[in-house]
Amino acid sequence: MSEVRTTPKMEKLVALCKRRGFIFQSSEIYGGINGFWDYGPLGVELKRNVKDAWWYDIVRAPYEGIDGNLVDIVGIDCSIIMNPKVWIASGHVGGFSDPMVDCKETKIRYRADHLLCAEVIVMQKGKQFSMGWLAVLDGDDSLSVWIKKAEKMVRKRGGGEVVIPLSLSPYITLPENLQREMIGPDAEEPGTLTEPRQFNLMFKTSVGAIEDSSAIAYLRPETAQGIFANFRNVMDTSRVKIPFGIAQIGKAFRNEVTPRNYIFRSREFEQMEIEFFVPPKDAHEWYQFWRKQRYNWWQSIGISTDNLQLREQSKDELAHYAKEGAGSSDIEYRFPFTDPGFGELEGIAHRTDYDLRRHAEDSGQEDRFKYFDQENNTRYFPHIIEPSAGVDRGTLALLCEAYTDDPQRPSGVVMKFHPKIAPIKAGVFPLVDKDGMPEIAKNLYVDLRKQWNIQFDAKQTIGKRYARMDEAGTPFCFTIDTQTLHDQTVTVRYRDTLQQERIAISQVKGFLMEKII
Repeated sequence: MSEVRTTPKMEKLVALCKRRGFIFQSSEIYGGINGFWDYGPLGVELKRNVKDAWWYDIVRAPYEGIDGNLVDIVGIDCSIIMNPKVWIASGHVGGFSDPMVDCKETKIRYRADHLLCAEVIVMQKGKQFSMGWLAVLDGDDSLSVWIKKAEKMVRKRGGGEVVIPLSLSPYITLPENLQREMIGPDAEEPGTLTEPRQFNLMFKTSVGAIEDSSAIAYLRPETAQGIFANFRNVMDTSRVKIPFGIAQIGKAFRNEVTPRNYIFRSREFEQMEIEFFVPPKDAHEWYQFWRKQRYNWWQSIGISTDNLQLREQSKDELAHYAKEGAGSSDIEYRFPFTDPGFGELEGIAHRTDYDLRRHAEDSGQEDRFKYFDQENNTRYFPHIIEPSAGVDRGTLALLCEAYTDDPQRPSGVVMKFHPKIAPIKAGVFPLVDKDGMPEIAKNLYVDLRKQWNIQFDAKQTIGKRYARMDEAGTPFCFTIDTQTLHDQTVTVRYRDTLQQERIAISQVKGFLMEKII
C-alpha cells in the first residue's frame, strides 16, 4: 500500500473512504499493488462530478477572455499509447527520469532527491563526536523525524545528547564518500544505500506480436503531447482561430519511485488539461487570465480560500519549456499530510512555443504547425498557456475539505461537499415501510433519478439513514411521513445545518434544480 503520512485526520478520512465506498486499494484481495487505487460507488460519482463540472465550466459555458470575446475551447480524446517518436520529440525518452537509490538492508527504494540528511553529532561526557550521517524522507516534519531517529540510534549505541542540526541537507548534494556511508531512512546500519542512478518514469510496453526494439511503446506520462500532435488536425477541422484552446481529460501513467500520500502521488492518475494557443505578444495577459480563472474555479466547487493558495514558481523551479516564458504558477491545497504547508493541485504554465517547435522539427512538418494570421499576413508558432489539473488530487482535496468531525451527530462525522460535486444529491426515505409511504417515496425517487444520482432507502431507523447520508456527503434528504399522506408535502433535511422544513412534493425537483448549481 502507498505510504501515507500519518495524521489523525488522514487516518480517519482513509478509513471512511474504505468504509463508505469512496476509494479502495487496487487488487486488495491479493495484497494490493503499490501506487494504484480503485474508486468505489461513491468515489466514482464524486470523481465524475469533478470532471463534469470542469468540462462544463471550461469547454461549454460561455465566458469572456482578455479581448472581450468569448473564450473558444474544443475537446479531444487522444490514445494512451502513441508513436514513440512523440516521446522522443517531447524529451520524455531522454530526460523524464528521477534519481533513485535502493537500500540493500531493507530492500526499500527511494527517490534520491526526496532524501534529507544531517550528521549525527553526540555530546557525551563533555565531548562531541560523530556517529555518522542519517537520512530521512523529505516532508514538512522531516527535522522532527530526523531527531527522533537520531535519538533512538544514540540510545542503542551507548547514550548521549544529540546536537540538533540547524537544517537538513539534500542527499544529492553531498559528496560521494558521505553518500556511501549514509544510514538510510529505514536502515540500522550505515552504507546500505546504492549509488544514485537515473530511473525513467515512463511505463514501457510493446505493440504487436513480436517483442523487439521496433515494438517498444510507452503508456503516456501526460496528456498534453497528444494535443500538440493533433494541433493541425483540430485547426483544419474545427474552424477555430487563435486564440483558442484544446481540452482533454484522460489517464496518464508514471512509474513513480515512491508513490505516497494516498491518491496524491500514484502511478496511474487522471488529468484535466487545457492547451490554450495564443499570439506570442498576448501570452503574458493570457497567462494572468488563466491563473485567476483556475484559482477561482476551485473555490466555486467548494475549496476554502483558507486552504488554497496561488504560488508563482521561482526561476529555479521552472520546467525547461517555461524558462523563457511569462512564468509558471501552482495552485496548492493544504492537505493534512502537508499541513501547515501546501501540495500542488494544479499548474498553470506558459510553455512558449517549445512543444509545437519540437514536434514540427521532429516530424518534418514545420509549416503545418505554424499558424497563418490572415489579418497581418504572417505565419508563426503560437505560444501555449497550459492549465493542468490532477483529477485525483482534486478529488482528494475535496474529500479533505469536506471531512468534518461532528460529535453531536450519530455518525460522528459529516462530509460537507458542495452540492454540485456531492456523489449523492439527495436521499428519499419513507418514514416507515408501510401505509403507502414506500410507494410515494419510490415514485419520487424514480422521477428525481432521471436527472440526478438519488438514494432510496427504507431500511432501519430514520436516524441511521440520515447518518449514512451524512457520511456520504448527501446535501438534502426528503422524508415521506404521515403528513405526506394528508397534504402531499415532504420533510426536507439540510445536511449542514440539520434544519428541517416542509415543501410540496411537486416542488422537490425545482428545489434541487435551484440548490445544485
